[in-house]
Amino acid sequence: MRSTNPATRFARLGLGIAVLAGALAWISAPAHAPASKDDLATPTPGPGDISARAATFLTLLDADAHARATYDLAHEERLNWAFTPVSRNGLPLKDMTLEQRSAAHALLQTTMSSQGYHKANAIIELERILGILEGRPGRRDPEDYYVTIFGDPGADGPWAWRFEGHHLSLNFSSLTNELTVTGPAFMGANPATVPSGEKAGWRPLGREEDLARALLFMLNPEQREMAVIADRAPRDIITGNDREARLESFEGIPASRLTGEQREVLMGVIWEYVGNLEADAAAGWMVRIRDEISPDDLYFAWAGSPEPGEGHYYRVHAPPFLIEYDNTQGNANHVHSVWRDLENDFGGDALRRHYEGGHEHE
Repeated sequence: MRSTNPATRFARLGLGIAVLAGALAWISAPAHAPASKDDLATPTPGPGDISARAATFLTLLDADAHARATYDLAHEERLNWAFTPVSRNGLPLKDMTLEQRSAAHALLQTTMSSQGYHKANAIIELERILGILEGRPGRRDPEDYYVTIFGDPGADGPWAWRFEGHHLSLNFSSLTNELTVTGPAFMGANPATVPSGEKAGWRPLGREEDLARALLFMLNPEQREMAVIADRAPRDIITGNDREARLESFEGIPASRLTGEQREVLMGVIWEYVGNLEADAAAGWMVRIRDEISPDDLYFAWAGSPEPGEGHYYRVHAPPFLIEYDNTQGNANHVHSVWRDLENDFGGDALRRHYEGGHEHE
């Protein structure tokens, strides 16, 4: 395994030590990664507000649109998620009125953080840009994103909803207005870096790459030998759009083998994904990851080239969650990334515990 001084490598790559210093400063700022729910500066919408937003959206639909947008909670469609440009079920933005679209966006904005909501909209905008770059704008449709609601958000019981289109699949589950869980949550970017035009240089998912690479270059030779699991990156995220995310084993370097400074950068990588969630959920996850997950059980793994512009992959893996990131397609200018809640994707164990608690359901 090739290894040189991290400072030399960053200078040669044209990134500069300022990138790493900036990453560390950003991670240490409490406003970006709250250590607890008490650190949140402003009130955030709770699951009840989310349910109200969903119920409001449904009241705006006529009978045909309502039938397209809704399914029973137990319907198989709830697990049928995809991030490629395939045929989808639900109600697309292009078939909504302005009022309906506004309600759909209000629901998405309430369910996610400001960071996550802006990333989602950036991914939709990339669809328009991709059509221009390909010279086939009709093939890429930024209005081909679908809202699908499962169950009745106005009935004070479990329900779920999905916002999905090319390179975006966000799945949410709400249980009796007490808990909202997120997963799978997929975000992609093609192009990862816009090469030309009015948005040349734009990288909507750039921090996901930069923070992980900063961590890689902080590792000493022995640590990097542990972290790098393959010289060649896989062509895509390994778990794909599996309904249940499974990996055979934990690979890479455990957080227990990192220095305190390196571990904070790892937390910054995690926050870039967790921070897309609604603020209470995000804060809860960070407290759990810092305080309840053993450093021996939290792994960072890298595959492929360390060089910017060349194919690479990484993942952060612990028993309750998985992050995967892959940038290999399109000459390493096409990102796929995903957050998986290994216990509560699609409601998972949280929904099961709710039912086992004796709550009425059909």
